[in-house]
Amino acid sequence: MQVPRFEPFAAIRYATTLPLDDVAAPPYDVLSDADVDALLARHPNNIVAIDVPRERDGEHRYQAAAHRLAEWIAAGVMVRDSQPSFTLYRMQFTDAAGVHRETVGVMGGLEVVDEGAGGVLPHERTTPKAKTDRLDLTRATGANLSPVWGLSLTPGLTDLLRAPGEPLGDYHDENGVRHIVERVSDVERVAAISAAVGANRVLIADGHHRYAISRTFRDEVRATHGDGTAAELTLTYVAELVDEQLSIDAIHRLYPLTSAEELASLLAPSFEITEAGPVDSAFAGEVIRRGALCLVRPDGSGAWLTPRPDLVADVRALDGAYLEYALRSVEIDVAYQHGVDHVVSMVAERGGSAVLIRPTSIDEIRRTADERLLMPPKSTFFTPKLRTGLVIRPLDLPH
Repeated sequence: MQVPRFEPFAAIRYATTLPLDDVAAPPYDVLSDADVDALLARHPNNIVAIDVPRERDGEHRYQAAAHRLAEWIAAGVMVRDSQPSFTLYRMQFTDAAGVHRETVGVMGGLEVVDEGAGGVLPHERTTPKAKTDRLDLTRATGANLSPVWGLSLTPGLTDLLRAPGEPLGDYHDENGVRHIVERVSDVERVAAISAAVGANRVLIADGHHRYAISRTFRDEVRATHGDGTAAELTLTYVAELVDEQLSIDAIHRLYPLTSAEELASLLAPSFEITEAGPVDSAFAGEVIRRGALCLVRPDGSGAWLTPRPDLVADVRALDGAYLEYALRSVEIDVAYQHGVDHVVSMVAERGGSAVLIRPTSIDEIRRTADERLLMPPKSTFFTPKLRTGLVIRPLDLPH
């Protein structure tokens, strides 16, 4: 069985004089222009000034981001560690079911492997992304700015990460999530963490596109500088694949060009359909309790979609797979949206229809890894989202 390398690195971090709640940010792909403006208004050195180059900033926006990073390092806004280390990242939060949870993972450099080679595995099919934004930013800055989220199949990794490291930051974000960052530089503990993550396969939970970009970038660097550079690895947050470490929400399906009546007709052979009444945020839990999906109409009403026995018998136990199978004979536009309230408002404003689905189970995620399967696109939404700016991994490529 092929397993990946997982290595510490001399990280670039914000100076301790800067509070992380002012300079860290949500992932680039969930931020609007207004969000970026608000973060920069909060602090001019917020990481989005580097991580979110915007088209309105001109064609040289990636070079500008690189220059800004260099300027911040020169000015002491950011400081490089004196020795390689891992970064422990803990999040404490209340999940959608009202349960208080605490997770812990470790950020380091995970090996970039060829597609299909094993060791680091995708867990779902990805939708096409033509933009080269992350690749252009990596080329310009020579750094990994945003972590991929990986799930380790090594039993006991969580126990290895529980002990605290050197405190680096502790803050609550706008959603009430507590983010705790600690450095681990003790040689023996670093070696133990590296060995544990490197002892088994890692499943990519979030950041498939970033990992694919890292592969493209690695190949470019190999063509110029050969093997053995820091581009052979990429910044990754790794947590153990166990229930206590994961909070998974659903990503619901939007059918913007298909009326609710038409969609119900298409789904009727595969689902029993009964009225559900007005749809509200409580339906996030109700679909789980009922063991059913829910069709959403523009008027805000819903209909329960209970999978028929033959559908359950013939199709993998994933709501996304159930819908793909039921709609396999038609071409239909589909989009994806997290959050019941967002789904209801979007259908009300834009028309069409939607289907609320249930979160993917840990058992199905593990089956994905064990059987080398792929889930339908957008099958999992891991929460809370990792913050960017807690650590930067420099690539230190030869000139």
